[in-house]
Amino acid sequence: MIRKKNIVCIIPARLKSTRFPEKVLTHLAGKPLLQWAWDTANSTTLFKEIYFAIDSEKTAKLINSFNGKCIMTSEKCQSGTDRLVEIIHSGKINADIWVNWQGDEPFITPKMIHTLLKTCENENADMWTLKKRILLPEQISNPNIAKVVTDSNGYALYFSRSTIPYYRDKHKSIEQVYYKHIGIYAYTSNALRKIAQLGKCYLEDAEKLEQLRLLYYGFKIKLNETDQEVIGIDTPQDLAKAEEYAKEK
Repeated sequence: MIRKKNIVCIIPARLKSTRFPEKVLTHLAGKPLLQWAWDTANSTTLFKEIYFAIDSEKTAKLINSFNGKCIMTSEKCQSGTDRLVEIIHSGKINADIWVNWQGDEPFITPKMIHTLLKTCENENADMWTLKKRILLPEQISNPNIAKVVTDSNGYALYFSRSTIPYYRDKHKSIEQVYYKHIGIYAYTSNALRKIAQLGKCYLEDAEKLEQLRLLYYGFKIKLNETDQEVIGIDTPQDLAKAEEYAKEK
């Protein structure tokens, strides 16, 4: 808890992912992929409650194997945010701030959670998330890595799978700076209730990035910067990279 803010953590875990079917049932470095997020979330003192938001009994069985807690949500939910909206409407959980921690982000650290939430008491935002400066050239053009640009106050201008910004004049004297988006979010309860009333937009459909729906409808998304690296697991190849990263750590 941050002062008087009740914060809950919801870890969406959709079984039928398109790029990596049944990804949430896989193991990483000898333990279930989902348990990585669960263990780290429980190692902080920030969360009043922690739950997985799932859509399959297979996933529930796996979560029970490491004594996790879960809430069943509809298979029709297309994003983690949709699952949070369903939960808030159910009335099963009440909170001031809702953290959406994707189950395929195993290397989020407690320090990153504190960075995510450090301005949630005094910043006029609807939502908070993280960015990290890209240091590896191959990540800049990788469409599986979402890039982000922000304004002078750290609020999102746009997210894209494309390379943004585009440096037209590639002079050596111009430092080319790129940031990737780290897929963990925090929302106010009011923001989630508003999101429930929004239809999809063409930007979200085009890029398959749910945060574009919020930008399209004028939500204020605050990006706090982390210097810690993560490896999101979108494909079997990402899982192999994560295995190597886990061994190094």
